[in-house]
Amino acid sequence: MTRILPSTILGTIYLATLLASSCAYGQLYTFSRQDLMDYTAKSPFDRFPDGRPKVPDPLIERARELSSEEVWAGLHEDGFQNQYADGFQVLHPGKTMLGRAFTVQFMPMRADVDEVAQSKAKEHGVPRLMNQTAIDMLQPGDVLVVDLFGKKVDGTIVGDNLFYYVMKATHGGGLVVDGSIRDLDGIAKIDMPAYYRYADPTPIGNVMLTGINVPIRIGGVTVMPGDLVIGDREGVYFIPPQFVKEILDHADEIHIHDEWTKMKFDEGKYKSSEIYSSPKDPRLQKEYQEYLKKRLDEIHRQQNSPPPTVDKSHGTH
Repeated sequence: MTRILPSTILGTIYLATLLASSCAYGQLYTFSRQDLMDYTAKSPFDRFPDGRPKVPDPLIERARELSSEEVWAGLHEDGFQNQYADGFQVLHPGKTMLGRAFTVQFMPMRADVDEVAQSKAKEHGVPRLMNQTAIDMLQPGDVLVVDLFGKKVDGTIVGDNLFYYVMKATHGGGLVVDGSIRDLDGIAKIDMPAYYRYADPTPIGNVMLTGINVPIRIGGVTVMPGDLVIGDREGVYFIPPQFVKEILDHADEIHIHDEWTKMKFDEGKYKSSEIYSSPKDPRLQKEYQEYLKKRLDEIHRQQNSPPPTVDKSHGTH
């Protein structure tokens, strides 16, 4: 049974893990490395030392061409209907955000809780728990995902200097914050995607750090450390690692179907109802299946991976 811990030790237990690998870290749960592996056990990929899933770089690059509809369709088919968050201000709408979720949680300040948390942090060599405590742990390929409970005033996770540091540390991964940023004029000049609720001139304050790489909530989404984060001009998807390759393979089929559909429309011989979604004529069905197999073979030769099994019932949007 999972042991419930007081929120005083959420962030500090994680920091102890960095210094002594046998220690646990947690939120309202104890999350040892093994616990994090258990909660993300369906991930087929390697892991960071703390147990966070590590979606491979080549798959992340393949995801750059995914559309929001392709991600939505794949997740809904698998029964995951709460993986999309929107309503953000988008820093660079034309720039896709991609990376592995590095999660951080803050809560409203409560002095007695924070006093104990700060004391425990010092016992493990951490001078003070603050936003930079988490930011300094970022790895290349990470997206910093922060639950600041929608806070505007005093809810600014970074200004332009720390935003620049995040960009360098993650190699341009990105930032998602259910809260605020400051120094928007300076941040706008930095070439890294970001999604935020507000811009505000105040520094971060009246909050306490309560979790690092723990499950957090962004809008209506439960975000797990290591989720693949994809952001476009509409919003942000958080894809569980076990679905990444499946969604990418399905997207290849959708791209090929769209390619073939437009090619047939260009011929000027068919009405949309004869081609769109799925061809009705058996001869066209056979032609499409042959085209699909040929193009999948070509794509996967380029990727040096075996082609997926073709779903002959596949339609499109």
